[in-house]
Amino acid sequence: QLVESGGGSVQAGGSLKISCAASGRPFPFSISAMGWFRPAPGTPREFVASIRPSGSSTVYADSVKGRFTISRDNAKNTVYLQMNSLKPEDTAVYLCAADFTGIGATYRYAYTYWGQGTQVTVSS
Repeated sequence: QLVESGGGSVQAGGSLKISCAASGRPFPFSISAMGWFRPAPGTPREFVASIRPSGSSTVYADSVKGRFTISRDNAKNTVYLQMNSLKPEDTAVYLCAADFTGIGATYRYAYTYWGQGTQVTVSS
């Protein structure tokens, strides 16, 4: 399973780092691309960022580019999302997901395994 943690409340301009750990029966974490998504108007899961298995390639939504950084530690089966310069519009439940093809696509249908999410609230 995928378990997110690290969410919380922060003021606009602040920072937060959330994590997603894979656990349970053998999970192909080291060969999976990992993504972060959040709900948005018109879609239950808007793409935020993704990272390929080796960590050498990352993709970001335009709305978070330059502010968010995705990273991973394959030894710990964990993916991270460092969020800086947070804005009230970043408020959402952030969900991590695994793309077993290893591509790290920007659309939610490419991801086959999802966590339950962690709440991030940004106040103005």
